[in-house]
Amino acid sequence: MWERSQFPRDVMRMAPHLAAHGGSATASQARAVEYLLPSAPAGVAETRSLVRAQLTRWDLTHLTDDCLIIVSELVTNVIRHGGSAYTLRLEDRADRLYGEVFDPGDGVPFQRSPGVDALSGRGLQIVGAVADEWGVARADHGKLVWFTVSSTG
Repeated sequence: MWERSQFPRDVMRMAPHLAAHGGSATASQARAVEYLLPSAPAGVAETRSLVRAQLTRWDLTHLTDDCLIIVSELVTNVIRHGGSAYTLRLEDRADRLYGEVFDPGDGVPFQRSPGVDALSGRGLQIVGAVADEWGVARADHGKLVWFTVSSTG
């Protein structure tokens, strides 16, 4: 896991509740977990691993494929366009899984209409097709992209 000292001071200000924990998971609720991770190419694979493990712990493995697709797209966007780190939060809300990815970047993501031959630009279209709901919200020191997936089938 990542150590607190690896993150710039401004990143720790954006997620003060994680400052004492570095990159380790915290649970503010019995069924919520949050991770602070560096914005690096290896972050996508690490995030997928964390999501898979958490869904297994919560006995929500039937959501794994959809959640991995969604989180992969959102984290890829952060790595390409966001800041030096991001926060991933997952909550089991009984009938649905709620997730969000926060980053300190200024830009607000939007769905593009890429050409047929374009190699990128479809990430949020994929998120919209897989998630039950999703959206973008401005937050102190950045933005978050959130999603929900029904856990009842």
